[in-house]
Amino acid sequence: MTLDESKDTDNLYTVENFQYIVNKDFMEKVKSIKVDFTPIGFTVSSEVDIAGSGCSSCETTGSCCS
Repeated sequence: MTLDESKDTDNLYTVENFQYIVNKDFMEKVKSIKVDFTPIGFTVSSEVDIAGSGCSSCETTGSCCS
């Protein structure tokens, strides 16, 4: 997860007053995403394994999946 501006290649979702921007191609691959708040931050999970997707803020610079 990262802060970003919406682009033409993104979908914008608003859930409980939070806005989530997700790359359209990435969303097609994962089908659904679950974001949970924990005492130490957020967890993001999906129906498919996204661990090797390169979408970890500690592994990339800039926007996820760009």
